[in-house]
Amino acid sequence: MNMLFNQKVRMTVGFAVLLITSLATNYLYTQSKSKQLAQQNPATENLAFTQQQISLASNIENNFNENIGKGNTSSSKQELAQASKAYSVIDEAKKPKFSVNSSQVFSSGKLPTTKVNFNQADLLATLSNTRKYFQEYGSLDPDVQRTGLLGAQGVTVEDILKTLDFMIAVLQEDIANRRTTRLQNPNFINSNFRVIKWSAYNPQKSQKERLRITKYAVFTHPGSRKKTSTFNIPIYSLKDDLAANKFYTRYTKQDVLSGIYEPGGREYGKVEPLAYLTRKGLEEALMEGTILVNFPDGSQTYFNVDRNNEIAYVRGLAATAQKRYWYFREVDAIKGYGYKIDAKISIKPGVTFAGDVLNIGLGKIIVLEYNKGGQKTLKMGVIADTGGAFLPNLHQLDFLAGIFKNYKDFGQHVQQLPEYAQAYILVKK
Repeated sequence: MNMLFNQKVRMTVGFAVLLITSLATNYLYTQSKSKQLAQQNPATENLAFTQQQISLASNIENNFNENIGKGNTSSSKQELAQASKAYSVIDEAKKPKFSVNSSQVFSSGKLPTTKVNFNQADLLATLSNTRKYFQEYGSLDPDVQRTGLLGAQGVTVEDILKTLDFMIAVLQEDIANRRTTRLQNPNFINSNFRVIKWSAYNPQKSQKERLRITKYAVFTHPGSRKKTSTFNIPIYSLKDDLAANKFYTRYTKQDVLSGIYEPGGREYGKVEPLAYLTRKGLEEALMEGTILVNFPDGSQTYFNVDRNNEIAYVRGLAATAQKRYWYFREVDAIKGYGYKIDAKISIKPGVTFAGDVLNIGLGKIIVLEYNKGGQKTLKMGVIADTGGAFLPNLHQLDFLAGIFKNYKDFGQHVQQLPEYAQAYILVKK
């Protein structure tokens, strides 16, 4: 027994030394790369190897030494397993921002026995359009092939597709039979899905279990097809045959508003005016992403952001001072996520969330749990949209609330929606 124990000790010591050596080597290499990057670009921070991981390596070494003296390696094995789940959270430029263990964000959960609320037809349409995106553009968009943070929970892209397919089939069958869908039954969900509890994680703030739920909307705007004294600020569309060299990335929003695309301007003829709004209408359109313009003849048209000038949005800076500028396209519906304008997912209000597509993933089924008027409420939707505020973001979702005439109507509507909620992700068993 003593010889066997000594062999186990030697094997464990060797493994631990190998792990610690590897971590130290990675750390030194990363520090060296960070110095090189800092010299090339002082504004770039390389966070691929965080203080949290360094502390974890130290804890493994200390606990391992302590447990060897006790002849017990179970604790060190557990920490080694946790170390293997470390995930590097990336931003919009695919650069690592911080690391987190999946177990800090996700855990096993169960829905309470309360009816799940959603519009059946709208959810079916949004799920079907999201599934269609994977089918038609999945091979062209590597971002949606990422397993992300849920990969450490054993959730694959195939699992998400299987979940979408199952939910679409259930909804189609239930709607065809004119019955309340089984997806509104929490017992059916708990039996047929893995219910994964999502706890908010923000490396810059103390942790909260519930996610922040912000709301966004599509607003109607009065406008004109032609320039008038009231509607004198155009929204532009890029001409595909001229946009290949990305000339538009040289110009800020202020440059555009100065008239560079108007007659006599140095880039006249390279873009097409789609509609004319007020200055306030333009700023709201740039912020909202999708707008519905009401024209004097009674017609309405959706416009959605297409491409921007690749200048970052600066949080905290006034809208009129932002240099980021978006070009639009005419579309046939409210549009969500898509790697290009012609591929964007058509989405419905009330069942759509914008979220972190890179780290949480497109097509994740979300159920929110919150109190409304003293009653426990469950609301279901799908991550089918994203935005700059969510890359990266493990503590927030943005709920598409609806189509509104103004912010007053929007504000009154969202008062009945939660500011924070417990979130769950559903994955078909």
